[in-house]
Amino acid sequence: MKKLIIFAFLGLSTLAFSQNVKKAAIVVPAEQAKLESQKKAAEEKAKLPKPYDPKADAQADINKLVAQAKKDGKNIMIQAGGNWCIWCLRFNNFVQTTPELKELAEKNYVYYHLNYSPENKNERVFGKYINVKEQQFYPFFIILDKNGKKVHIQQSEILEDGKGYSKEKVKEFLEKWKPS
Repeated sequence: MKKLIIFAFLGLSTLAFSQNVKKAAIVVPAEQAKLESQKKAAEEKAKLPKPYDPKADAQADINKLVAQAKKDGKNIMIQAGGNWCIWCLRFNNFVQTTPELKELAEKNYVYYHLNYSPENKNERVFGKYINVKEQQFYPFFIILDKNGKKVHIQQSEILEDGKGYSKEKVKEFLEKWKPS
């Protein structure tokens, strides 16, 4: 009887161990895929231009932009985010490397990258346009008229398409909020 109990125990232990090994084998490829995805994102981020300046005096910069916008009859598009944010970098690169979008942005907007990072959260500047106590998702856009009055806040996720942005949606956004 002891032999039967020991045999049954060993059989069940082996079965249980083999189930754990199968689960571990399934988790490893998932973790590997996650690591590969993170590595690709880091490589992409390293190659993209970094338009945000944590050391900038954002309020002074925006004051200059308002003067420029008045002179040129343009609106101001503030892209809020940071160099840490791959979606922020992707949007900037997308607009700058898509001739039709770049032309539309340059013709109608004075474009500024408002930094949000641990080094400089620019809370006083952000506080003029949004509730800084609410969670923000970056990038987002603050559209000001030529006098510096807030016209619109736009979240970026509705402009996304897969791992990038939709040319049609971004064009529609830029057209909608250009000066009238």
